[in-house]
Order: sequence, then C-alpha cells, then structure tokens
Amino acid sequence: MEQERERGITITSAAISAEWMTKKGPFANIPHRLNIIDTPGHVDFTAEVERSLKVLDGAVAVFCAVAGVQPQSETVWRQMNKYKVPRIAFINKMDRTGADFYSAVNDIREKLGGNAHPLYLPIGQEENFRGLIDLITMKAHIYKEDDKTGSLYSEEDIPADMLDEATSYRDKLIEEIAAFDDVLAEKYLEGEELTHDEIRSGIRKATLAMSFVGVIPGTAFKNKGVQKVLNGVVDYLPGPLDIPPQVGRSIDDPEQEVSVSPNDNKPIAGLVFKLFTDPFVGRLIFFRIYQGKLEKGMALVNSRTGKTERISRLVVMHADRREDIDKAYSGDIVAIIGPKDVRTGDTLTAKELDIALEPPTFPEPVISMSVEPASKGDQEKLSLALQRLAEEDPTFMVSTDEETGQTIISGMGELHLDIIRDRLQREFKVEAAVGKPQIAYRETITLEAKGVGKFVRQSGGRGQYGHAEITIEPLEPGKGYEFSNEIVGGVIPKEYIKPTEEGIREAARNGTVAGYPVVDFRARLTFGSFHEVDSSEMAFRMAGIFAFRDAMAKAKAQLLEPIMKVEVETPDEYQGDVVGDLNRRRGVIQGIESKGKLAKITANVPLETMFGYSTDVRSLSKGRASYSMTPSHFEAVPANIQAEVAKNSTRAPART
Repeated sequence: MEQERERGITITSAAISAEWMTKKGPFANIPHRLNIIDTPGHVDFTAEVERSLKVLDGAVAVFCAVAGVQPQSETVWRQMNKYKVPRIAFINKMDRTGADFYSAVNDIREKLGGNAHPLYLPIGQEENFRGLIDLITMKAHIYKEDDKTGSLYSEEDIPADMLDEATSYRDKLIEEIAAFDDVLAEKYLEGEELTHDEIRSGIRKATLAMSFVGVIPGTAFKNKGVQKVLNGVVDYLPGPLDIPPQVGRSIDDPEQEVSVSPNDNKPIAGLVFKLFTDPFVGRLIFFRIYQGKLEKGMALVNSRTGKTERISRLVVMHADRREDIDKAYSGDIVAIIGPKDVRTGDTLTAKELDIALEPPTFPEPVISMSVEPASKGDQEKLSLALQRLAEEDPTFMVSTDEETGQTIISGMGELHLDIIRDRLQREFKVEAAVGKPQIAYRETITLEAKGVGKFVRQSGGRGQYGHAEITIEPLEPGKGYEFSNEIVGGVIPKEYIKPTEEGIREAARNGTVAGYPVVDFRARLTFGSFHEVDSSEMAFRMAGIFAFRDAMAKAKAQLLEPIMKVEVETPDEYQGDVVGDLNRRRGVIQGIESKGKLAKITANVPLETMFGYSTDVRSLSKGRASYSMTPSHFEAVPANIQAEVAKNSTRAPART
C-alpha cells in the first residue's frame, strides 16, 4: 500500500507462497511449499495479527536486537499463546549500533515467559557482525564480505575464543530438548554423542509441544540469517499434518462438536480469514483450506447464511502479484474471487458437510470520532466506502449517533483511524472531515442490586403483559457479561427466557452514567409472571429492558476508561522531563530500566490524555525519544472526570 511505503510500517497482512529446500537434516532436498503471511507489528492493526494466527500452523516472531521485547511483542505473543501456535524467534538488526543478541534472548525469557534457547550464536555484533555458529553441527558460518546477496558463507571451525561459549550453549540446548524425547534423554544421560538429526528431531518435538523457542540471529536488511530461519521453518515448525484437527460446531446441533483434518480426498472445508478490495480484480477473499481439495468453478455453502457461493477464480498471492491456479489442497492459503455474501470468520464447505469452524475473535475498538463528507453529494460515496472498509477490518466499526445524526467511526487508535481517513481519500476518492477523537468508555456496577420490569398495555383488543425480576452483580474486571436463568416452577415459560435476556443485553448497551455499554456484570433472572393470552416475546423483551434499568439505578454505576501501556525509550538526559510529562497525564510509572545511554520508561496512562503524544514526546526529547502504546485494561475514572464526561456525553444515558 502507498501508506505502508510512506510510513515504513506494515498496515495490512500480506500473503505469499514460496518453495524452500533445506540442504541438511531429515527434510533435506525435499521441496517444501511455504504459505507465509507477514503481519503488522503496530497494535492499532492487531486484527491482522489475530486473523492470521487463527489460520497459521507456526510463526516466526521477529524481534529487534537493539530494543528487544517491545509492548507490541507482548500483545502478539499472547495472541500466539491463545491460538496455540508453535514458534521460532528471529533476532533481527544484528548489524545495528546497540545490538545485543543475548539481552534479546533474555528478554524473551523474562518478559514473555518463553523457553528461549539459541540455535545459532552471532559472531560479532553491530558493524562487526560477520557470521553465525551453528550449535547443532558446531561449525562457524562466516559470511563473505564482497557478497551483496548475504547468502554466501564459508563453513569453518569455530573461532577459538568462542569455542567454550558455544559448547556451553550447545549443552544447555541438548539438556533442554532431552526432556521431550526418552531416547535422547537416555543417550544424553549415558554421555553418548547425539547425531545432528537426533538433535533436530528433539528441537522439533519440543517446539511442537509449545515448550521451546529456538532463536536465530541475523540481519534481514543484509539477508544474513534469513536462510537459517527458512530452514528452521521447515525443520521445526508444524506442517498441516502435525496440527490437531480443526474443531467446529454442527450447524444443525450447535452443542455437537465436529472436526476436519487435512485430507485431499475428503469434502472441502475452510475458513475465510480476510477480505480485501483489490483495485484490479475487485473483492479478494483469503481462504485457509483445512480439508479437501478446492477447484475453480466449485460451489461451496456458507455455513453462516446457508447460501451457495460459486468460486469463479482461484489465485495464489505473491504479495501484490496474483497467480491464477485451477486447484488448491489441504493446508493451502489461497485467495478466491466470486462469493458475494461473505464475512471474515465464515466457513465455506462442501454441501454434504455440517460444520461451522471457530472464527477468530477481535478486540473492541477504544477510540471513536465523527466523520462528515466534504459535500452533500459525497454522502452516498462515503457510506459505501465505510461499509467496504468495515467489511475488510473487523476492528473498524461504523455507527450513527442517534442524538446528532452524525456518522461515528471507531477503531483501535489514532493511527488506525488516520489510515482509514487516508484510504477514503485515495482509494474511494471521498473527501471527509473528521471530528475530535472520542474515547470508548465503558460502565460497570459496584453493588449487587435487584430490578423489577413490568410491561403492561391494554388497548381494547389483545393486550401486552411481561413481568421479570432480576438481580445484577459485579464481576471481576475483564469478565464481560454473564446470564443465569434461575426461574423455577415455570413462572416465566421457557420461550420467554431468551427474549428477556435479549432485553437485558439491549439495555446494557446504554448505561446510566453517560450512556456507554455496561460490562463485567452477571444478570440473574429470578422471578416473574405471565398472562396466558397477553404475554408475548416483545412484552418480555421490554420487561428485561425495564428490569435492567431499574437495577442499574441502584447498583452504584461507575465509568471505566481505557488504560494504555506506554513504553518510552529516551536518552538519559530527558528521563526526568518524560516521567514528569507522563505523571501530568495521570500516568502511573511501572518501571524505569537502563539500556546503555537510554532509559526505558514503562507506564500505564489513560488513553484520554495520550492524544497528540507523539508530537509532545518529540519536542521534550529534541526528537530523540521513541514510544509505543498498547491497550492494557479498563479502570475506574476519577469522580471529577466522570462528572465531566457525563456532562459532555452525546450518548443518551438510560432512564428508568
């Protein structure tokens, strides 16, 4: 994308398929097809990481040799853990001033809890980085100075001054992997020398068990170490046959689990994980095949809609270049063209299959702003463009403010919405003005409270009657929403329980403090009554709304604000100014760490105070500080700020 080239960052995930063949080890001289997805690192584009990890079998986590583990790394690492993705690590930028391989490995262990062990040691670092020591073969690979490709090296004996260090690291590596293989453990304990293939096999077993992270140093800019990473992908990361079957739910009976596994002879099943509008071919639907063979012209069923969708074209992506193909197989990642009514997370299957695969989950937006077209004539173009962008990006949401009639866009951060605005202009030719960013506050309750809801209408003919009594109670932060049905004796018939809960959910979208969604509470439906003739689903839905509002009024509601984890790296001389500025922003300093002549300051800061921080931190440090920011949690807003937010809110608080 133009924006990616201009800003030097990745914004959308890009897919590429390639072949790679290792020269040593159990998979030597066998061509392997690699389906690679490059994801952004910036937390504003976390949806791209989330949906990619959902469909990938293994990951290469890339770290900077200078900065080590950064806040974004922690977020992505948690996502990898969530989807149980085995990984290897690449410590990049070994040629940069300040590079420290061993510190980065230690960071992975301490900050991420990863059982990280080097597979190669760097020979020199910064401008002296000139080679790698292979801890499996115990040979040094010295890069040729005049080689511009970075891929040519000579295999030599390990330099004498590094032999003891290399031997020590190799012993630690073998000791670690021996725990995952009884044969290796026995040979190791008896003092026998392990073969190179036995060591590789042990590393593979430990990696697939999610208990080991092999680390490789290098510099992508100079193409050094990259080949070792590709060897590591083939040797240590899982292929489609190594991962457990994908579990989904039966469409006919959602309680029943159904699974699919890679077999080209079984009916096709796969997951749509990304939509992208290509200016040349239109809508590209990125698809991971979990079972069966996909052919051009096939008709697949969308398990969400029940509709049949025809595959008119099938392409393999090579970043921004497409290659048309006729067939794709289990384990492949392809782009399909043709289906119309498809969303991220949809399952497409053969007609005879009854399965809906688990879709990826996405975080809620934390920031909103209003958007208006520059002219009345652009209103329709703006609506269409926003709809397209919302289809592509599950963390970008569009809504209408009922009070003001304004269009509100919501996303993961300032940069996220800035890119959206830029894309509106460049791709959709829509000029739009945006309002001041608004915080996506939440509300919660601090006390248990009972609420009664009655909806009674008499209007000559058939009336309406619904009566529900509920108790709401606070849950731990981050627990979301729970509902329990405690009705006994049929005082509310079974068919009215769900509408009552729907009413509670609907009412919880607008709290009583400032009209923001209510989170972290349990609603217990305890009592009620019904009328044989006048009761209806609509009446009980209204009863649920009234009961929730009644309870909310007594539950001592509280406003919550998003708190960001902020990490600033600044030269020591500006440390005091940066800390003072973060304190003024209601920040709480979590720690200060020295890295050479730099100070690394970690703080939790309310998002509300962080707008425009990039400009401020640059001026405080004369342009020498850098920072990163990731969503951390929600926290109660101080009373004076709560009153201010409630006063200025355009969202209508719920009224009883």
